Amino acid sequence: MKPVLLETNLSRVPLFSRGKVRDLYELNGRLLMVATDRISAFDFVLPTGIPDKGKVLTQLSVFWFELLRPIVSNHLISAQVEAYPPELSDFRRQLEGRSMLVTRAQPFPVECVVRGYLSGSAWKEYVRSGSVCGIKLAAGLRESEELPEPIFTPATKSATGHDENISFDDVVGRLGGEEAEILRDLSMKIYRRAVGHAAERGILIADTKFEFGRLVVGESPRHERRDNDIILIDEALTPDSSRFWPRDGYAPGRPQPSFDKQFVRDYLEQIGWNKEPPAPSLPAEIAEATSTRYREAFRRLTGCELDSQPGAFS
Repeated sequence: MKPVLLETNLSRVPLFSRGKVRDLYELNGRLLMVATDRISAFDFVLPTGIPDKGKVLTQLSVFWFELLRPIVSNHLISAQVEAYPPELSDFRRQLEGRSMLVTRAQPFPVECVVRGYLSGSAWKEYVRSGSVCGIKLAAGLRESEELPEPIFTPATKSATGHDENISFDDVVGRLGGEEAEILRDLSMKIYRRAVGHAAERGILIADTKFEFGRLVVGESPRHERRDNDIILIDEALTPDSSRFWPRDGYAPGRPQPSFDKQFVRDYLEQIGWNKEPPAPSLPAEIAEATSTRYREAFRRLTGCELDSQPGAFS
């Protein structure tokens, strides 16, 4: 199996935070975001990495950031290592193809989820209650069925625990009505643009989640707030944050084949893991098959092979 990067070590560069997948470093008011090959499932980071996963997440996000720029600005400064500050030159092998230099932003404390199909936690909630995140849906819908219109189904954000679906009213209570509406409307616009692009390339985007932040400008607490301070951050429309289904063979009424980490979730369900620590390792063939799915999603969506032009979309 190909080597994987599970943890970065940039000596002399201050570590800002370490998430389930990404390691963040602080660089003179900016952040260096490095996507490792770690994979999480059911809120646990697995001990087995997925070859090239971090490169797919980074390079696909860069592609989407550029495509979506007419709709919303983003935090990307550069994904080209040669443009990074000189103190990073010794770490090129760790950073090439899997890192982004980004501007600082204050994240909003919600996940902005948009669903065009009834799957995952939304399907389970619908079976129980006939609604999703407080949105009442028609009776008799099937698993994986396309919804008449995409719906905005936000969730709480958790760095280590389980994200929980919440209603739009909950978002209003947390952020206020104006900001809640801005995030909802941006999410819907982005999703529709991405769905159109993906459909032309044989992929259905069943659902996806976005993260937004407000630009950090200076130190003054009196900085005037403007709508265009809100930017897209973290990652965008990757196999980690989305359900990608092949359009050929799509049929509602059952789970769908996918180009995302649902393949890993399905394996963990099949072996009967109780979703308690310690998380099990993945067999080499499962890790390789997952890597193949991630790379195929990248190839279809971008029209490029992974690493053919690192950072070319920035």
